[in-house]
Amino acid sequence: MTTAATHRAIEAVWRIESAKVIAHVARIVRDVGVAEELAQDALVAALETWPDAGVPDNPGAWLMATAKNRALDRWRQDALHARKREELGADMDARQAHVVPDFVDALDAARADDIGDDLLRLVFTACHPVLSKDARVALTLRLLGGLTTDEIARAFLVPEPTVAQRIVRAKKTLAAAKVPFDVPQANDRAVRLTSVLEVIYLIFNEGYSATAGDDWMRPALCEEALRLGRVLAGLMPDESEVFGLVALMEIQVSRMHARVDREGRPVLLLDQDRSRWDPLLIRRGLAALERAEALGGMSGPYALQAALAACHARARTAADTDWAQIVALYDALAEVAPSPVVALNRAVAVGMAYGPTAALELVEALADEPSLQHYHWLPSVRGDLLAKLGRHDEARAEFERAASMTRNVRERELLLERAREMSGAHGRMQ
Repeated sequence: MTTAATHRAIEAVWRIESAKVIAHVARIVRDVGVAEELAQDALVAALETWPDAGVPDNPGAWLMATAKNRALDRWRQDALHARKREELGADMDARQAHVVPDFVDALDAARADDIGDDLLRLVFTACHPVLSKDARVALTLRLLGGLTTDEIARAFLVPEPTVAQRIVRAKKTLAAAKVPFDVPQANDRAVRLTSVLEVIYLIFNEGYSATAGDDWMRPALCEEALRLGRVLAGLMPDESEVFGLVALMEIQVSRMHARVDREGRPVLLLDQDRSRWDPLLIRRGLAALERAEALGGMSGPYALQAALAACHARARTAADTDWAQIVALYDALAEVAPSPVVALNRAVAVGMAYGPTAALELVEALADEPSLQHYHWLPSVRGDLLAKLGRHDEARAEFERAASMTRNVRERELLLERAREMSGAHGRMQ
């Protein structure tokens, strides 16, 4: 195997195994920042060793063992710095004979923990509410996703130093707050799980509808969020909202190939070629939704959004969509997770089920909502409803206003194209 091929293999192994290594070492050193440093040391060792020695039969175990050894070395160094050499003297052999083996054993079996438990601890630590949303997202992608600082920066279109600072501050904040590397107790778990799910959802949404840049979607972020969701579902098999979120992501991802044309231009839901939707992902999503329902979680916000996505997935054509059911689901979602965006989406569904006039009244009622003043989908939805009512001049103005608000190049092109269509429609009517 060439050096370049070995480096590609190391990169692939690291992306898969890094979270497990960091999580396992973090349980020992009780500090995610130190744990990441030790895992990175193991990665450097692989880059130095594998090109000559070859890729081990079990590369993940090699990385884990190397990181364990680094953790043991760190422990020894701390012990030496903490005590004078003469105080260690005679009992050093005893410490290494008893404490060190126990320390090493803790890596594999202490307190009956396993890799899954360690990963779950890492999830809850990286997504701790003491951190800002931006910090949680960056730290999660770094520690659990194995993404580099540069990859995270490019994904969210922010400068690399900004992401690096977020990650450094996040680690310092966790250390200063003495956040325990542990799964919270039952009474705190719901709050922390909400934070975990929110982070994964934010990562997914940024991939599914990019807020800025040249591409409408960033599939790598969607795939990473879905991978994290699947891992979490395996670690927390009795949490209905975990399966609700996984169901939502599986079904949404099933449409990815149909959401853009060959030139990368957006294709809206009603215009998509549904034969290009991935049936395997739809089946997986529906199965996850059934699991959420079996766990009694159909009143949760993620399960309800998954049920909305399932309505589209079950319809063979756009015309077959049960829009009345979608309105009912938005009514339920508005009860448990009310927001202006939910109200706007409900208005779209009302327009499809009961006509644009009814929907426009709902949209007009949102016109003064402060949180929607810079939200480009508000004028976009209003423009679409006005177009259906034949009010083409007003529709064109709304599409142009929406285009001026978005930072995504592809969305802007789509909205300006719709504005031009309104000019043509007005001309034909004259």
